[in-house]
Amino acid sequence: MSKIDDLIEEYEFLEADDRYRLLIDLGKSLEDMPDALKTDATLVRGCSASVWVYPTQVEDGRLHFLADSNAAITKGIIALVLETVQDQSVEAVLQTSIAEILEPFDLKNQLSSNRTQGIPNMIALIEETAKRYQNA
Repeated sequence: MSKIDDLIEEYEFLEADDRYRLLIDLGKSLEDMPDALKTDATLVRGCSASVWVYPTQVEDGRLHFLADSNAAITKGIIALVLETVQDQSVEAVLQTSIAEILEPFDLKNQLSSNRTQGIPNMIALIEETAKRYQNA
């Protein structure tokens, strides 16, 4: 089982408060993003909290994302989204349906709409990044 499968299984058995704690803990596991990368160019639009995502491509063609937020729950959602694609090849990222993988978390019903409104924009940014690297 992949880590995302493990997270889905754990999430399903948790009560609402524990689900929040799980997301907050996931956010704490994000790799540190240098403040110098938190610019208007890396800001994800449409999020209620500030969210920055900085994509990179490692030498073997895999995509790696640095990301951060100024809100703990939002940072956890970012970590959850990145868990679906982090360090995968461009082709694998393009073949991944991030929204579909995240469906079992039922984020729209578990969190306020303010917390989830930026998720589609973050997913779009990841997909656009993968397409850009594919065409480069």
